Amino acid sequence: MTDFAPALACALALISATAAAQDPAPPPAVWRNSLGMEFVRIPAGSFAMGSAEDPEALARDFPLLERRRFELLADEAPVHQVRISRAFYLGRHEVTVGQFRRFIEASGYRPESEADGTGGYGYNPAYDPAGSARGDAFEGRDPRYSWSNPGFAQGDDHPVVNVTWNDAQALAAWLSRTEGHRYRLPTEAEWEYACRGGSRSRYPHGDDPQALARSANTFDQSAAVFWPRWRQHALADSDGHAFTAPVGSYAPNAFGLHDMIGNAWEWVADWHAETYYAESPGSDPQGPSEGSVRVRRGGSWHTWPLYARCTYRNWNTPQTRYTLVGMRLVREAAP
Repeated sequence: MTDFAPALACALALISATAAAQDPAPPPAVWRNSLGMEFVRIPAGSFAMGSAEDPEALARDFPLLERRRFELLADEAPVHQVRISRAFYLGRHEVTVGQFRRFIEASGYRPESEADGTGGYGYNPAYDPAGSARGDAFEGRDPRYSWSNPGFAQGDDHPVVNVTWNDAQALAAWLSRTEGHRYRLPTEAEWEYACRGGSRSRYPHGDDPQALARSANTFDQSAAVFWPRWRQHALADSDGHAFTAPVGSYAPNAFGLHDMIGNAWEWVADWHAETYYAESPGSDPQGPSEGSVRVRRGGSWHTWPLYARCTYRNWNTPQTRYTLVGMRLVREAAP
């Protein structure tokens, strides 16, 4: 009787090898690029985007703010179901000072705060916001302020600020050309989906504003020392960071992302429109096709709790540079 065992073993080994070749290894959970940026894989999925909180509820939980502030949040409604149809990689951290410097040195790019000669904004202890035309918290524009000098000390591991939407586009385009993978700013929907990490609360950690001092770098007693006129709006606790903090200083959210709330505002890709949520497509919304201002999300180290919620939408012209505004990039996943 013929022994089929050796032939069977050989056939099984061939099938196994063929299957392995046809079923490549799963994509990495974290990707590190040439500038040292780490990107976390965010899975496809669906979520409820926007806020349904009415002004009365917000007034109850933020009693020191005048009612008109809550009535100006209508662009966060209606709550609508959004599907993110493809996984993507999002920066684990905001782009840092050191990473932005390496980009400039390698590319020769001149950030807008330097190229147009008008500078940015910065902290100056002698500056009085009450004496300025617009009541800005920071001095500027002034050529002495830029991404490399926001008026306070930063290390290479702090989030870069005083960068424009156009600066972010330039960084993404250079990385795309250099590495052969597409980089870009996240859409507003991708940003909120990633920020929430599966939650439906005001903040990734929950609804309590005072808990922000333990989970994000926002306006607290450490910063209020330098802005006593706004102390009443600061969190009761102190996190030890009067200005920006090193990225990753706080615990990550459920997706493994740090500082989605606080530290620096983050540009996103979308134009802003007050009524866009009412007409937004249900799958992979890209924002309005045109506009005059781009959206930024997430709050900063100088942001009051109301404006650090996952759903809050702020906006500026693409040329705006400010000492609170930075960025975080997407690296697209392979199809």
